[in-house]
Amino acid sequence: MTKLNINTDISLVLPAKNEEHGLSSFLPELLKRYPGLEIIVVDDGSTDKTKEVAIQCGATVVSHPYSIGNGASVKTGARHATREYLMLMDADGQHQVDDIQNIINKFEQGFDMVVGYRDKASQASMPRWLGNRFYNFIASNIVGQPILDLTSGFRLVKKDKFLEFLHLLPNGFSYPSTITMAFFRSGYSVGYQKITVKKRIGTSHLRLFSDGFKFLLIIYKMTTLYSPFKVFLPFAVLHFLAGTLNYFYTYFSQGRFTNMSAVFLSASVIIFLIGLVSEQITTLMYQRHTQNQTPPPKLSKQSAQQVHE
Repeated sequence: MTKLNINTDISLVLPAKNEEHGLSSFLPELLKRYPGLEIIVVDDGSTDKTKEVAIQCGATVVSHPYSIGNGASVKTGARHATREYLMLMDADGQHQVDDIQNIINKFEQGFDMVVGYRDKASQASMPRWLGNRFYNFIASNIVGQPILDLTSGFRLVKKDKFLEFLHLLPNGFSYPSTITMAFFRSGYSVGYQKITVKKRIGTSHLRLFSDGFKFLLIIYKMTTLYSPFKVFLPFAVLHFLAGTLNYFYTYFSQGRFTNMSAVFLSASVIIFLIGLVSEQITTLMYQRHTQNQTPPPKLSKQSAQQVHE
């Protein structure tokens, strides 16, 4: 069982855009509790005093010359982190310092990543809660495992495993969805720890409908990347059913097989075969990926001695 020392093992990454008020309330309490914690604030082109507040509080600040996005800030912070484990939190003052140790305790049970999940009481609004429930339901069915909070920005993960998927992460707000599904589809274990979220300080940068649609696209993008057959098969079945039903209808009503039935049935076969080939390509890519991640075999004592000599 891995035991973590937050003051020596963990780098905390805080993506921030115009979050001077959130940081001024959060960072002093955080540093008072964990004085040795490496804190990296990524200033995503802020126009307020986000950078100045972070520096005054003693955090390491990395600045983007202009606003690139929340996901891009997370990627920047991960690249600059110097410790073995990454903790990701929001800089808007919603996440509480008291939940950090609970996340660590859950992680020490043997998970590859632990996500802080929000219940109904911790959601910003009813529409957002319903939207998150919808995304969780779709993602859970795709990966075959319960996903309690697909969009939570509070999580703890081993840095080397996080960096494996850095190229997949979008620059916008959908990075939590992407990394969560990537971990599930790659066979890494994901745990959940309940957290309490306070009311946001400042104005949210998240747009409910446009960003919600992007979240949905991210889910299907990750599915086609790691398990494309789950996307292609339903469409193949729908086309097959449409062609079959149309054939029965035209046969009994007109006594013939129509071109429309042929189109639907042919399309179902083509979609099925494309999905099958995509699944095989994905499997081969994943096998090559895991082989590249396999550590070299350990040397025997005699071989190690020869190398040393």
